[in-house]
Amino acid sequence: MLPKLSRSADHGALWLGLAAGAAVVGGRPVRRAALRGVASLAVASATVNTVAKASVRRHRPLLDAVPVIRQLARQPFTTSFPSGHSASAVAFATGVALERPAWGLALAPIAASVCFSRVYTGVHYPGDVLAGALLGAGAAFAVRGLVPTRAQLAPPARPRASAPALPGGEGLVVVANAGSGQRAAVRTDVAEQVRAVLPLAEVVECGSEDDDEPLEEVLKAAAGRAAELGGALGVFGGDGTVNAAAVVARRYGLPLAVLPGGTYNHFAYDLGIESVADACRAVETGEAVAVDLVRFRPTDDGADADTTKYFLNTFSIGAYPELVRVRERWARRIGAWPAGVLAAVHVLNSAKPVRVWVDGRERQLWMLFVGNCTYRGVGLAPVRRHDLADGVLDVRLVYGGRLARTRLLVAALTGALKHSPVLGTARARQLRISGIRSGTHLAYDGEIAPAPHALTMAKENEGLVVYRLLLE
Repeated sequence: MLPKLSRSADHGALWLGLAAGAAVVGGRPVRRAALRGVASLAVASATVNTVAKASVRRHRPLLDAVPVIRQLARQPFTTSFPSGHSASAVAFATGVALERPAWGLALAPIAASVCFSRVYTGVHYPGDVLAGALLGAGAAFAVRGLVPTRAQLAPPARPRASAPALPGGEGLVVVANAGSGQRAAVRTDVAEQVRAVLPLAEVVECGSEDDDEPLEEVLKAAAGRAAELGGALGVFGGDGTVNAAAVVARRYGLPLAVLPGGTYNHFAYDLGIESVADACRAVETGEAVAVDLVRFRPTDDGADADTTKYFLNTFSIGAYPELVRVRERWARRIGAWPAGVLAAVHVLNSAKPVRVWVDGRERQLWMLFVGNCTYRGVGLAPVRRHDLADGVLDVRLVYGGRLARTRLLVAALTGALKHSPVLGTARARQLRISGIRSGTHLAYDGEIAPAPHALTMAKENEGLVVYRLLLE
């Protein structure tokens, strides 16, 4: 088996295959760990093949004493020191471990076997393998230095807020939306998950095919029950469901417990909640923070105040709402991640710029993006937030015009996106958008809605209390 394992790791094929499988079937934490592993492997492989081997030029061991059954069918022709296979194996496993220690531990026996196979098959000295392993580990830590892990950049535990500690979950009423974007194949019974940790919590399930009660009504009833108990409102679902729950929790003056149960779970992950167990532990200990909301409402003549909406994550007009619409149409057939890639390709080929007025200035835009609090990431690739109560709107505009998409792509590939004239950025506390044409759609927290002719948005600082584990 060892010669076969050694051959499977040629050119990193074994590790790239594992990463690809994780990207297809795993959730966001799995993809993040796999990506870190691949990046670490790439750095290690490049270092071995461009610098290390050329510097030492050690000859391969003689095969006279190695039984034929242990030898590789095709012998490597490069120099021996250091072992590239060992560097790639340890780099990938270490990179994954730095993001998700348990998964890295599971990969460790495979990586160790690949390292040992290089000596067993007679193509490396033990010193070659040891040097390669050290180089691979160093590459993983170098990548972490450039791109910190989530544990290193956990959202700041501020401003701390008062929320009741609910031992055993007594007083917590959780609304579980069965219609959220999480794939049915990996969905588990949320009631069992919650009650395993919080046996006294109440769980209300909705959104099934035979349930026609609106989500908002279910949330209002649950909030009323939680208010009677002096407890908190909980929600299991994706970002759209969390958005609806946040509005209700704010209205009733209740703290919110977010249990990630959607496809992307952007708000939960930015909050530092990656599992139901994380949220349950925070509820039991009463650890909570205040976060910002953004309210927006139409400013057309005769607009009703009841049309005010909120978002926790992002708002956009232009290409992105069309991307969401296409992605949702394909997601149930091919999965959310492949659907997102295909939708992006489709939108890049078919999207048209929109003409709007932004704070009184006419703009032709491919997309207007507004984030609740400052997002990290370059240009149009907002990755995550490290402060959910910074009091600002993160505004990014992609201007239309001649060859705008091509110029934007070239700037991204050359690393000059931040300075591209096609991209505009700003920080603001409020924003006014007007002159929106009829038929235009907007997206907020993953939900699509027709856009009004004009709207205003403003921050509601520390407008919501949410449970989260405090790391400081």
